[in-house]
Amino acid sequence: MPEHTLILTLSCDGVPGIIAAVTGEIAALGGNIAETAQFWDRGNNRFFLRVAFLAPEGLDPAAVERRLAPVVERFGMDAAVVDPRRRPRIVVMVSRFDHALLHLLYQIRVGWLDADVAAIVSNHPDARSAAEHAGIPFHYWPVTPATKADVEARLLALVADSGAELVVLARYMQVLSADLAARLAGRAINIHHSFLPSFKGAKPYHQAHARGVKLIGATAHYVTSDLDEGPIIEQETERVSHAMGPEDFVAIGRDIESRVLGRAVKLHLERRVLLDGNKTVVFAM
Repeated sequence: MPEHTLILTLSCDGVPGIIAAVTGEIAALGGNIAETAQFWDRGNNRFFLRVAFLAPEGLDPAAVERRLAPVVERFGMDAAVVDPRRRPRIVVMVSRFDHALLHLLYQIRVGWLDADVAAIVSNHPDARSAAEHAGIPFHYWPVTPATKADVEARLLALVADSGAELVVLARYMQVLSADLAARLAGRAINIHHSFLPSFKGAKPYHQAHARGVKLIGATAHYVTSDLDEGPIIEQETERVSHAMGPEDFVAIGRDIESRVLGRAVKLHLERRVLLDGNKTVVFAM
């Protein structure tokens, strides 16, 4: 009989019987578990579970959610079921530095990232050629204090109209308003260099070089109203030395930022990231 994979994610208070109840219902539906990961945050008494299972053809997420409804109610779960055969749609935002954008487009083209880019949005025209080359709609929306509210309203409309489930800030050098950050909570990922808050402002890699930093890195996180302080999804560092110049730091930083953002987007789209207050639970690939 043909089968396909469904992914269930959930969180609830940590009490006995959760896994038995969930897996029992999956088995009753004819599902065969292929991958499972769980974590109990004892400090918050919060339990997290991700289950990927083979389902009989014709069994869709809505049917699974209906079957699980009594279990969800019994344990007070936040639960969702998705069919990974449906390619998720994303909106990518970028300013002048396009290395992270180009890395995302490449990883989608070669199939490592399973997603469709619904649109590329920028406050500068520089990325238009990359968007046109990839056949992706490009929106050039300059941001000033007078236009900021209108641009954010257009972004929300674009997300809704395109059915995008994730907004990726691929070195988009504009601060989102608190209202927009709240509306996109858990649905927007940003990348920044890991010097923050030590080296804020212009040319952080040059500042780091001047201070003799030995490690540089990048952090991908969910966007919140607290600038660059949202729940962290992925990080990476690389050792540098006194023999390198500022431009070496910049080049290494570009590579790290691109890789970290790509991994964070993949983890999110594969439902491997669950929010745990100001932290994340990340079930590795």
